[in-house]
Amino acid sequence: MQEMTLGTLIAVFEEMFGRGLFWAMVAAALLVTAAYLYVLVRDRAMSMHKFLWAQISMPFGAVAAVAFVLWITRSGLRDIGGPIDVIALLGVAAMGAVGIAILVYTAQSLARPLVRRPRA
Repeated sequence: MQEMTLGTLIAVFEEMFGRGLFWAMVAAALLVTAAYLYVLVRDRAMSMHKFLWAQISMPFGAVAAVAFVLWITRSGLRDIGGPIDVIALLGVAAMGAVGIAILVYTAQSLARPLVRRPRA
């Protein structure tokens, strides 16, 4: 691989996850992102209580994302070959943490909308 292009990355991810699962994950990510943007525009404010719960869920999302990638690729932590593998798994963990935080915040906001109290 001489250069990294978007087409190359898509081909690698399709090969790694399978075409159906990869595009299902892309669709789910787009759906959650759209719902998150809807919640932010609708509420015009962030609830710190909901944000706290979203942050508390981040370690679980990081572990789940790494476990999912290791399961999908049929490998384990013993198969880590060098620093680039560690960096890749840290990137997966970071994306899983952020993804679950957005999902948790969005789900909470859709389930219990922000209540505005009239100003006195």
